[in-house]
Amino acid sequence: MTQDPERKPARVVVADDQTVVREGIVMLLGLLPGIEVVGAAADGEEAVALVAGLAPDVVLMDLRMPRCDGVEATRRIRAEHPGTQVVVLTTFADDESLFPALAAGARGYLTKDADGDEIVRAVHSVLSGDAGLSPGIQRRLLERLAEAEPRPAAPSGPPDGLTARETEVLLLIAEGLSNPEIARRLHVSTATVKTHINNLFTKTGLKDRAQAVRYAYGRGLVRPPAG
Repeated sequence: MTQDPERKPARVVVADDQTVVREGIVMLLGLLPGIEVVGAAADGEEAVALVAGLAPDVVLMDLRMPRCDGVEATRRIRAEHPGTQVVVLTTFADDESLFPALAAGARGYLTKDADGDEIVRAVHSVLSGDAGLSPGIQRRLLERLAEAEPRPAAPSGPPDGLTARETEVLLLIAEGLSNPEIARRLHVSTATVKTHINNLFTKTGLKDRAQAVRYAYGRGLVRPPAG
C-alpha cells in the first residue's frame, strides 16, 4: 500500500495484555506506511492513561485484558477523549465480543488474522469518518439488526426528504462500501459522496455509519441477507 504524501501518519496506541503479541503488533505497525506508533499499553487502564497523555488518533484495542477490559476502556476513551477513535483488534469475532465493543464506541473491528493493509485501511477509514469493519462484520451487524427488529413494510418513497441519490448512497453505506468505493460505483468524486452523506445525516439526524445501517433496515430500504 502506498501512502498519500500529503497525509500525516496516524498516531496509534496499541493495547494488548500479551507481551509477545503487543510487541509483534508494534513491530508490524512500524513497517506500515501512514502509521506512527506513539505508545503501547498492557491493559485497559494503561490505554486510557496513554490516551489522556498522548492524544493519539487511534487506539488498536484488544478486548480481553486484566484490570480494565477493552470494552470498558473503549467506553471511557470515547467519553473522555472523543478525538481518539478505537479500532478493536482481537482474536474473537463472536457476537458477545463484537456488539458490546461497537456499542461502547469502537468504529472499527478486526480480528488478529488481519494483514497490514487491512489494519492501515481500518485506521484511516475511522479517521475519515468511515467504519473500519470487514465485510463479514458488516454483514453480521445487519443480520443482528434483522434478528432484533420486526421486518418493516416496504416504503412508498425515500424517507425524511432524502433525494434519490442520497438514498442510493445510504444503501451503499448499508452494503459496507467506503466513500471511495461508493464514488467509484456512482462515477462521482469522493467529495461529492461526502456531500451526499452530510446531507442525508443532517436530514435523518444520523451520527455515523453504524446508525445509517440501522436506519436503512428500519425504514425497509434493505433486507437482511438470506441464510
